[in-house]
Amino acid sequence: MSLRSSLYKLARILGDVNAVKRGTVGRRLGRRVAGRATGRGLGRLFR
Repeated sequence: MSLRSSLYKLARILGDVNAVKRGTVGRRLGRRVAGRATGRGLGRLFR
């Protein structure tokens, strides 16, 4: 695993911890799912 991917993974974990502290986990998960769906749609569109 490269340093860059490790740092991105760490940032995602820290964001999850922060969301738990603030009580915004549901919103974060919803945005993550929406972002993945958007990315897949755009990937299919520009294939």
